[in-house]
Amino acid sequence: MRQSCRALIMSAVGVASLLILTVPGQSAELTRGAMLSVSCAGCHGTDGNSPGSVPGIAGKSASFIESAMKEFRSGARDSTVMGRHAKGYTDEEIKLIAQYFANRK
Repeated sequence: MRQSCRALIMSAVGVASLLILTVPGQSAELTRGAMLSVSCAGCHGTDGNSPGSVPGIAGKSASFIESAMKEFRSGARDSTVMGRHAKGYTDEEIKLIAQYFANRK
């Protein structure tokens, strides 16, 4: 268990580093929304453009993403993973994540 936790932390640090390095023209400051979005990268891609069959969320409206995450969290929207994932966020954190991905292209 310790080794898998360490691997998860190292992956998160790596993705966070990529987020800083891959946003041309923006400051190198890592926002809280960007930090929170790191956990989304495995499925939705580091910039919200999914590399696979999971829906991309880059450029979707912040209100759409926020509503969807709250519906996943409450169980109003069916899911396999997102319901469990969304339960780990406060309303403020969901808003920051939604704003982050809404500003991606």
